[in-house]
Amino acid sequence: MSVNKVIILGRLGQEPELRHTPTGSAVCNFSLATSENWTDKSGQRQERTEWHRIVVWGKLGELCNQYLSKGRQAYIEGKLQTRSWDDKNGGGKKYTTEILASSVQFIGGAQASSGQGNYANNNNNNSAPADNMNQEPSYSGQEYNVSADSNYAADDIPF
Repeated sequence: MSVNKVIILGRLGQEPELRHTPTGSAVCNFSLATSENWTDKSGQRQERTEWHRIVVWGKLGELCNQYLSKGRQAYIEGKLQTRSWDDKNGGGKKYTTEILASSVQFIGGAQASSGQGNYANNNNNNSAPADNMNQEPSYSGQEYNVSADSNYAADDIPF
């Protein structure tokens, strides 16, 4: 038995970037920072920030692009994924590890007074969010598995 589960709460370091695969599937990328604070042996306050690459597919990716912005907090659940590719400049094989999000909660931000958005990837198109700009929609459902979706192929990833 094995488990690949990531839970992370942090702030966006840049605006989300939404792209579409050649088949029309949406994919949103952004970076999320988590920070750790402590006092060292000499009494000095220390801080370490880790940056995490987040990938969100489908309708959930479109919602992230619409509602998230630089500096806003987000709570992400998903799994770790490592990809590799050949460097175009002849630098050999390159690798990146990222979090493939299955669920996103938007925390705080300009619309914090209207509640927090809780979103999960969902194969069911019947759960569309509300179009009210003053309130974030509630969109939840089953966890989404890109690898089990026959609409996606490895060649569809636009990066």
